Amino acid sequence: MTDRFRLSLAQLNPTVGDLEGNAARAYAAWATAKDAGADMVALPEMFITGYQAQDLIVKPAFYREAMAAVETLARDCADGPVLAIGGPYAEDGKLYNAYFICKGGAVVARMLKHHLPNYDVFDERRHFSRGPIQGPYSVGPVRIGSPICEDSWFPDVCETMVESGAEILLVPNGSPYFRGKYAVRMNQMVARVVENDVPLVYLNMVGGQDDQVFDGGSFVLNPGGQLAVALQVFDSAVVHVDFQRTEEGWRALEGERAVYPKTIEQDYRAMVEGLRDYVGKSGFKKVLLGLSGGIDSALVAAIAVDALGREAVRCVMLPSDYTSPESLEDAAGVARALGCRLDEVKIGGPKAAVEKVLKPLFAGLEPDLTEENIQSRLRGLLLMAQSNKLGEMLLTTGNKSEVAVGYATIYGDMAGGYNPIKDLYKTRVFATSAWRNEHHRQWMRGPAGMVMPQRVIDKPPSAELRPDQKDEDSLPPYDVLDGILEMLVDDDASVADCVAKGYDRDTVKKIESLLYTSEYKRFQSAPGVRLTRQAFWLDRRYPIVNRWRDRSGAE
Repeated sequence: MTDRFRLSLAQLNPTVGDLEGNAARAYAAWATAKDAGADMVALPEMFITGYQAQDLIVKPAFYREAMAAVETLARDCADGPVLAIGGPYAEDGKLYNAYFICKGGAVVARMLKHHLPNYDVFDERRHFSRGPIQGPYSVGPVRIGSPICEDSWFPDVCETMVESGAEILLVPNGSPYFRGKYAVRMNQMVARVVENDVPLVYLNMVGGQDDQVFDGGSFVLNPGGQLAVALQVFDSAVVHVDFQRTEEGWRALEGERAVYPKTIEQDYRAMVEGLRDYVGKSGFKKVLLGLSGGIDSALVAAIAVDALGREAVRCVMLPSDYTSPESLEDAAGVARALGCRLDEVKIGGPKAAVEKVLKPLFAGLEPDLTEENIQSRLRGLLLMAQSNKLGEMLLTTGNKSEVAVGYATIYGDMAGGYNPIKDLYKTRVFATSAWRNEHHRQWMRGPAGMVMPQRVIDKPPSAELRPDQKDEDSLPPYDVLDGILEMLVDDDASVADCVAKGYDRDTVKKIESLLYTSEYKRFQSAPGVRLTRQAFWLDRRYPIVNRWRDRSGAE
């Protein structure tokens, strides 16, 4: 009886809809596993189609082509290790999230997902039918059970598989990042191992898809919850894991055990990877952004250079009559530190022309927010014109605090194709900028050292749309604003909860009102990297028209 089993884990980055490219990535992983003498190579959940494909997955022409791609891949991988890959499977008028086991040129088993997540960013009950709980399949000397992603978050599927003879649990995943997600996954998987007393392999994909970033972090646990192998987060890799049969059953031999970075670094890496893949998978080669001399656009510029390289990033300063000399100097300092091009397009002339055209209509009315927003919208128009002409994707630079309360101009500074910091509160923008100035990693394409001048971090934030304007003229200090928003948005807390925490009720009510009345802006805003479980897009879905207000917390 064979006492050894080698499993190759392909922690890779698929592209949604790229069936041919994803199949090629799978084949390359299989060839690597074959050269390493592996018995089996495993790829993540729904790898052939990419994840999440949303409503594309229910289009018959698409899922039929995806199924055919798996069949072709099975034939191409006939002479070598068993191939396991996720994809859609249609049968008897139902569509399933499936895991295909390919051996000897054919699909020999299909595992069908039983628990379909329907929360946070997931809508799997909209797309798939629920599969039955199944037993294990055999690969050489080992019987393997494959609960698909959500199936491993409940005891029943794993328990049934082990009771039916599974000796190892291999869990393929499409698990997107949010802050603290790794610990949540690990706790769940340790529970399954303790319950079933067999090794468990947790295999996750990497890469960005729209707002979601898949962070990898695959690992292998032995009975008792002992960590045997841990792959690095966010990195693509094909890693070979050896198992040995012992008197107590199969055990994974110790291998690579990556040390995971702190949360602030993982957030930054998620923003870099999310932007890189969104731009690349959309077919763009370069990006541009308006560089104001403020902290938000400086951080977005740093993320963009780290993601794409300085030659692919162009910054544009669009000064008005209210732009301070310091802002001009700071924008130039950021561009110089990052090594990217900085152009200047003055908006004074266009602003005067617009005001002249509108003057007859606005006669007798005092200047107000309208004139301020004309400046922002002119900047959006001029940046989008450059994007159209030069083929560069425009990045928008609003942080989560601004996005939450609508402190941004629709069709103005909200214009753009992607927002890397959309889920990053202003206080975290400051902390992240300071972190980037002090740290450099091999995966960053930008330079080491202080890439954002300290004055950019230290100076009071301002939109500079009127004389001596400061953000705190319209909003509470950012530490107060963010504290309230974290409760109202991230924790779904009530006004009363915020008051009990020590926040002024009138301030909380003002923020609540701004939060609700700004929904229409968020509905039209660019997508951005998801960092929390309450990001503005798929996580938090509120009506645009909404008259309800929380009356709790009244004295």
